[in-house]
Amino acid sequence: MPELLNNIDTPEDLRRLERSQLPRLAEELRNFLVDSVSRTGGHLSSNLGTVELTIALHYVFNTPDDRLVWDVGHQTYAHKILTGRREAMSRLRMAEGISGFPRRDESPYDTFGTGHSSTSISAALGMAVAAKLEGVGRRAVAIIGDGAMSGGMAFEALNNAGAMDANLLVILNDNDMSISQPVGALNNYLARLMSGRFYSAMRRGSEKVLKGMPPVLEFAKRAEEHVKGMVTPGTLFEEFGFNYIGPIDGHDLDVLVDTLKNIRQLEGPQFLHVVTRKGKGYAHAEQDCTLYHGVSKFDPASGIAPQVAGGKPSYTEVFGQWLCDMAEQDERLVGVTPAMCEGSGLVAFSRQFPQRYFDVGIAEQHALTFAAGLACDGCKPVVAIYSTFLQRAYDQLIHDVAIQNLPVVLAIDRGGLVGADGATHAGSFDLSYLRCIPNMTVMAPADENECRQMLYTAFQLETPSAVRYPRGRGPGVLPNAEMQALPLGKGEVRRSGQRVAILAFGSMLAPALAAAESLDATVANMRFVKPLDVDLVRALASSHELLVTIEENVIQGGAGSAVLECLEQLGIVMPVLQLGLPDRFVEQGDHASMLAQCGLDAAGIGRAIVARLVE
Repeated sequence: MPELLNNIDTPEDLRRLERSQLPRLAEELRNFLVDSVSRTGGHLSSNLGTVELTIALHYVFNTPDDRLVWDVGHQTYAHKILTGRREAMSRLRMAEGISGFPRRDESPYDTFGTGHSSTSISAALGMAVAAKLEGVGRRAVAIIGDGAMSGGMAFEALNNAGAMDANLLVILNDNDMSISQPVGALNNYLARLMSGRFYSAMRRGSEKVLKGMPPVLEFAKRAEEHVKGMVTPGTLFEEFGFNYIGPIDGHDLDVLVDTLKNIRQLEGPQFLHVVTRKGKGYAHAEQDCTLYHGVSKFDPASGIAPQVAGGKPSYTEVFGQWLCDMAEQDERLVGVTPAMCEGSGLVAFSRQFPQRYFDVGIAEQHALTFAAGLACDGCKPVVAIYSTFLQRAYDQLIHDVAIQNLPVVLAIDRGGLVGADGATHAGSFDLSYLRCIPNMTVMAPADENECRQMLYTAFQLETPSAVRYPRGRGPGVLPNAEMQALPLGKGEVRRSGQRVAILAFGSMLAPALAAAESLDATVANMRFVKPLDVDLVRALASSHELLVTIEENVIQGGAGSAVLECLEQLGIVMPVLQLGLPDRFVEQGDHASMLAQCGLDAAGIGRAIVARLVE
């Protein structure tokens, strides 16, 4: 049983330990992480890589008074364990359990809620400036990964921070490289030296003296840059106005503690470059950190069992296969993703068509405008992106794609609720924010085959289009190898009944059909959110007493609202029941349970319709 870890309920307990005990604590914490995540699922590789860094931060800084802002949050499990949530890890990412990401309402140690990348520096800068305005000495620290540093927002914040002279520390957790022993030892020594107050005072003092001699000052700066450039990559961050320190070994607790203690005494913006290894300490994760990035339950002794071939394909797999098939037919097709190759199903495409595959990093805004540029000059770009991340590129979608009416296909994964990842990753709003954009065609498949055919339909258009599909597997309709374009803006009646007509959009067709059996209701698979099938709406309205719209999207402004607008334009006045996601953020949990909670399972749909009929 872990002896040190079991006695740590707050960072104050951690700070009572002797420094010599910290490596043992790191070992216990790493073992606890592997055991805990193997039982619940979650993010593993990234969390194993930040064990020592997390310990050092809470050991040196007076948290929660000193603010730690973790970018994205994939690497905060050790932070949660050390801040009073060790026992709560058994309910990680489950209903009524703790989140897989930092949340302000979960703990005072979670100073900022994160789930999307590249936000930490902006938030921590705001906290540092607030401390300066209050005249208090608390510190603000942003911990950001090398992937998140590819986001433009991070550089906007760096540019702003360097001019503010606030006491901000940015820690770059670089886990995409390793340090060889000789260079590592030299860099660790230099980091200790450059983070010391003597070096800082000497540097600032020499600048004051040399300001009176501009040519000499310029020569000194150039000389310093050349010398530092030989041993550190910090010139870029120095130009932003930061004092760059590192890179240092992020698994060496002595170096981490010494360096952080020195930095805590420094004034102004500091930048610490820390190198870690994903999956550190667990051989399976070290060998394949991508496989162990996000995991389901597994046996720690044997690792993740290989997937058995066969079975129903997920919507993501349907997209990946379509992309390869379409690329074979049309050499104009190019695939674009903002750092979601595996998650969006582009692995096979990236291998088969490497010259036409573009991973632009965590830069959704750039991804959309890059695709627009490709489309301007004859390419047919397909942007594979999660619904929740498309929100980050909304201006580019309008300004650079839609206004210019360019043939960019958006393959929108994770439409609707996403289960354990919770509100930060839910695709709750895309039907609402897409259908109001001129020139857009918006489709929502009801099954796997329809997803493939809709992607093909979108690719044939010379205007912007979106195919929005949910996470996971569908009802099991195997895709046809042959691809045929669907009639634009046309739905279909899937079941004929009496009194009630259910207009189902996308993933809601299956529960709508199930609910319709006991009600003897008509069910229409609407297929298109925009353009809406006006003729079908008119026909259903004329032959039924009640229309019911159902979508896995917020009700406000969604597909149901499109039906109401259509009825108003047709001059038809009749009862309409809108079913969809509620006007609140739906918390994490099992996807099926979340749908039931929102009344979007077959039973909930049936109850809502019966209640409306008896009013």
